[in-house]
Parts: sequence; C-alpha cells; structure tokens
Amino acid sequence: MAVREIFAGMPWWVKWIAVPVIAIVVFGGLIASVLGFVIGLLFKILLFVILVGGLVFVVRKVMSSSGGGW
Repeated sequence: MAVREIFAGMPWWVKWIAVPVIAIVVFGGLIASVLGFVIGLLFKILLFVILVGGLVFVVRKVMSSSGGGW
C-alpha cells in the first residue's frame, strides 16, 4: 500500500497540518540539534576565513613596510 493511497481519503488538514505537527513533535529535538550543528559549523568556518584573511592582511602590511624579508 502506497503512502498516496493512505492519504487519498483523508481531509486536507490531516495531510498539511496534523502530519507535519506530529513530525515536528517526534523529530523536533533531532531537527534542532542538526540545525544547531550546521549553524555552529558555518559560524566556525566564517570565523576561520576572517582570521586567516586578517593574518594574510597583517603579514602583507608588515612585509611591505619592512622591505620584503624577514
């Protein structure tokens, strides 16, 4: 029996309101933890890019003002 056949005789609110609400209640913690992990990872990647860019900027400024060598 296919899912489409199961939902064929159901009212619209069961398909579009009740089932998503039940899914959020059951999997809400999992969804929240995955979203938290992804957002944290993106923040760490952005922080890494900013820090490396700042380091490259500082090194280039120091190298250009000191004459080019260590």
